[in-house]
Amino acid sequence: MDVVPETIAPKTEMTPRSITILGSTGSVGCNTVELIENNPSDYVVEALTANRNVTLLIEQSLRLKPNTAVLADPDGYHALKEGLAGTGIEAAAGPEALIEAAHRPADWVMASIVGAAGLKPTLTAVRRGATIGLANKECLVSAGDLFVKEVEIHGATLLPVDSEHSAIFQVFDFDNADRVHRIILTASGGPFRNSSLDEMAKMTPEQAVAHPNWDMGAKISVDSATMINKGLELIEAFHLFPVSGDQIEILVHPQSIIHSMVDYVDGSVLAQLGTPDMRTPIAYALAWPKRMAAHAPRLELGEIATLTFENPDMDRFPALRLARQALNSGGAAPTVLNAANEVAVRHFLDKNIGFLDIVRIVEETLIAAPDGRLDNLDDVAEADAEARRIAEDLVLKIPKDN
Repeated sequence: MDVVPETIAPKTEMTPRSITILGSTGSVGCNTVELIENNPSDYVVEALTANRNVTLLIEQSLRLKPNTAVLADPDGYHALKEGLAGTGIEAAAGPEALIEAAHRPADWVMASIVGAAGLKPTLTAVRRGATIGLANKECLVSAGDLFVKEVEIHGATLLPVDSEHSAIFQVFDFDNADRVHRIILTASGGPFRNSSLDEMAKMTPEQAVAHPNWDMGAKISVDSATMINKGLELIEAFHLFPVSGDQIEILVHPQSIIHSMVDYVDGSVLAQLGTPDMRTPIAYALAWPKRMAAHAPRLELGEIATLTFENPDMDRFPALRLARQALNSGGAAPTVLNAANEVAVRHFLDKNIGFLDIVRIVEETLIAAPDGRLDNLDDVAEADAEARRIAEDLVLKIPKDN
């Protein structure tokens, strides 16, 4: 379904632009904070939110001076309030405060809360017609059609922040979308690209989060290791760009220099290149429709010398197959896929299950979860909760010496 062409016109050319960062203490949020600090005359901060990292949220708030700072975890409220005492910055905590932060009148909202937890606050910003820098792919995976409909109804603007979707956005000819043959999502292959299944079975959380190219949070790094991250991006791309699922392909590119490509009917393939640094796509979204300096390392192709590509191994990375099946099935399947993966990754990081158990749990949850349409957000919440219940039960059945 087509999102971006309907919302291509910028809301305003006025500066400074007011900003809210949902998830300011995560990897994307911290990079966004850095870019804003490098361009202080161009941005004012309306709100910063975090999950539990009260220390970093206080530090960021003291530097950026938002009107409000919010913790999702209410247990940290008193520490946050004390840390901001005398600054004039409002402190708040809890799920409702998070929604209120998204509702505040910022021109531009960075949606970088990891996982399905980001859906409600991001939708709140959408419903007031804000420009959204979308780094939370789960919004479109868990509630794709419903989320897109809300964007269209409220005239919000979606700017993709994932490096792959930002790359496609920059080279996609929306005025001639019927001339696009396919889009190609590139993938690094993660830290286990050359590992056998026997080797992957023994991999630890510490090894899984050691991404060879990108500096990311633990959950996203594990998703890259299983390659389910690329499957989620496949579903996200389907909702962001006017192409069918069959027109979206995945190609492993270990150097992470070409961030994605658009292949046109005349044989032209347009690609966006850059060093693997999230500051580049974040800066593109922050300054859009203009550009700003990101201070990322410059791309020197002569020094890199060689770029390589390979097709993904579906036997060693079955998460790609599951994601495409979920997209083709539609309904609640993508919601189930995402919820089960979040449960499984959390248990892997807590060392309750093995690495290969992650995708096994996702697949078994997809089989066990009931099919169903998603007619409203309550349906999404119900499908998400049921998938999590099933996945938790499956975790309990795995032998502890696994």
